[in-house]
Amino acid sequence: MKKTILYIALAAVTAGFVSCDLDKYPETSYSEHNAPDSGEGETAVSNREQLKAQLDAMYEFMKDGMQTYWYQMMTYADARTDNAYGGNMGEAKVVAVESNHIDSDNEFPLTFWNGSMNAVDKANQVICNIDKIKETDPSLTEQEYKEWRSEALCLRAYIWMNMMQLFGDIPMVTAIPPAITSDNIEEVYPLYFPKRVEKSLIGEQIVKDIEEFACLNAPNPDPANKFRFNKGFANGLMARYYAMKEFRNWEKVKTFCETVEGMNFKLCDSFGDLWAYDADKKTVSLNTPESIFEVNWGTNPETGAWIYMMFHRNAFNKMANWEWAKWCTPSRNLIAAYDKLGDKERKNLSIVFDKCTWSFHYPADNYAFMHKLPTNLSPVYLMRLADIKLLHAEALANLGDASGAATFVDQIRKRAKVAAVSDDLRSNAQLMREVVLEERRLELAFEGHRWFDLIRYGEDLTKLFEVSDGVNINGSASFDSYFQPRKQMDAQHVILPIPTSVLDVNSNLTQNQGY
Repeated sequence: MKKTILYIALAAVTAGFVSCDLDKYPETSYSEHNAPDSGEGETAVSNREQLKAQLDAMYEFMKDGMQTYWYQMMTYADARTDNAYGGNMGEAKVVAVESNHIDSDNEFPLTFWNGSMNAVDKANQVICNIDKIKETDPSLTEQEYKEWRSEALCLRAYIWMNMMQLFGDIPMVTAIPPAITSDNIEEVYPLYFPKRVEKSLIGEQIVKDIEEFACLNAPNPDPANKFRFNKGFANGLMARYYAMKEFRNWEKVKTFCETVEGMNFKLCDSFGDLWAYDADKKTVSLNTPESIFEVNWGTNPETGAWIYMMFHRNAFNKMANWEWAKWCTPSRNLIAAYDKLGDKERKNLSIVFDKCTWSFHYPADNYAFMHKLPTNLSPVYLMRLADIKLLHAEALANLGDASGAATFVDQIRKRAKVAAVSDDLRSNAQLMREVVLEERRLELAFEGHRWFDLIRYGEDLTKLFEVSDGVNINGSASFDSYFQPRKQMDAQHVILPIPTSVLDVNSNLTQNQGY
C-alpha cells in the first residue's frame, strides 16, 4: 500500500516540476522543494568542493532555469499596468495578463510559483549544508562561509519578496527534508507540502538573513563580476523590503539606499551604455559601473540566452526566431509619457520600431518593440544604481523632503538629457511622490518594476489602470484605447491565484480569495 501511495504521489509531483541536479533523494530522485524548518535533510553535499558546486549550480539555474521566469516577470510587470500591451494576441495567457483575467490555470502564476520554489531549493542547498561543512571540512574558510551563505540568502530573500507580492502568504522553505521511502512516506511526505505562513514571519526571516547577516558578510562588489550577489545587492534588497507596504519604514529605506550609494557604483555616463552592443563584433556591455546585480550569459554569442526572442530581434542574428509575434509591446501611453518630458534618450533606447508580419497593436510596417534585451548576450538587471537612487528619492518624498527627492530625480534626468524638476514641485512632497513614480516608470520600463512600484504606492488601486465597467476611462492619466478591456481591479485580484496543479498536489494549500 505504501509503495502504491509513493508512486502516485511522485507521479503527480514530477509531472509539473524540474528534477534536481544531484541524486540527493535516492528513492525519489526528486523534491518539490516545499519543506518546513524541521529535521535534518539528507543530501549528497559533504565537503567544500561539493558545496561550491551547489553554489555554482544556483547561479547556473538563474541563467538557464529561470529565463522563462525573467521574461514573464518583465511582461507581467509592464503589461498588467500602463507600460505595455500583452503583445501576442494569439496567446490567451498573455491577453489574460493584460486584461486582468488571470486564472489558476494560466501559465504566469505557474511559472512564478514553480520558478520561485525551485530557486529557493537551489539556495537552500547551500544554506542548509554550509554549517555542517564548516564543522567537518577545515578547507572551507571563514570568509567563504560568510560570503557563500550570504549569496544564497540573497537569492532566497529576493525570491520570497517577489513571491509575497505576487501571491500573498507563501510557504517558508528553510530546510531540506529527508528522502521519501516506502517505509517513511506517511511521516515524511507531509514535510514536502507545507502550509503557507503569514508575511510577518517571512519578513522576520528576511531581516535575520539579510539585514543582520548578508548586509555585513556578503562579498564586496566586484567591478569585473556583477553576476555575484554582494553587499550592494543585500543593502538594496533591504531598501526594497522596507518600501513594501507590509514592512514600511521610509527612514530605513533612506539609510539602506545611502549605504549602497556609498559603495563603488556610479551611474553610466549614457543611458545606452547599459545595453550597448557591437553587432559586427558580437559583443555587449557587461558589468557596467551602474550594475549592482545582473544575470548575464558571458561573452560567447553561440551559447548565450534565448530570452531576447520573446521581445524583439537578436542583433547578432536578426532573422532568428522572428516568425512569430512578440510579447510586451510598448504602449502608446508610455510613448506619450516619454514625449511629454521630451525624453528621447530613454524612449529611443527602450522602444524601437521595426517591420514585422503582425499588426495587433501597431501597423506591421512600423511596429513597436521592447528593446532592453537587444541581443542574446544582453544582461537582465535585477538591481542597478538608478533604481536605488529613485527609491531613495521616493523615501525622501514620503518623509516630507521634496527638495532632497528632487535632487536624486535630477541626477537621473540629467543623464537622460531632460529638464530638471521645476521649482514648484521641489517644495511639494505630495507632488514629488508622483514625480518620482513617473521617473521610475520612464527609467526602469521593461525591467520588471512597474507593477511592484504601483502596488507599493498606496491603497488606490486605480493607479494600476483606471477602469469603468471594464473599459479604460477616456481622459484619465492611464487612458489608452488600444489596451484590452480590463476587469475591474480590486484588493483580491492584486495578488495571483495559486496554480491549479500546485493545489492538486498540496492539500495543505488553499486558493486565494476571489479565484
